[in-house]
Amino acid sequence: MRLTAAISHEDDWYVARCLEVEVTSQGRTVDEARANLAEALGLYFEDEPGFELPEPLIITPVDVPA
Repeated sequence: MRLTAAISHEDDWYVARCLEVEVTSQGRTVDEARANLAEALGLYFEDEPGFELPEPLIITPVDVPA
C-alpha cells in the first residue's frame, strides 16, 4: 500500500504525518521520520483489518488571502 507523508521540521525534529489516516511520527532526520512513520502505520493497520483508502485522494495547494 502506498500512502502520502507530509514532513515538516519542528525545532530539532522532523515530524512525518500521513495524509490519508491520522498517524504521525518523528525523527532526527527526514529518513528517520519517514521510517518511523512507516513503522507506526504498520502497527496502525494491524488493528484495522480490511481498511480501504478513499478514492480519489486529491492533494492541492490552497491560497489564503494575507
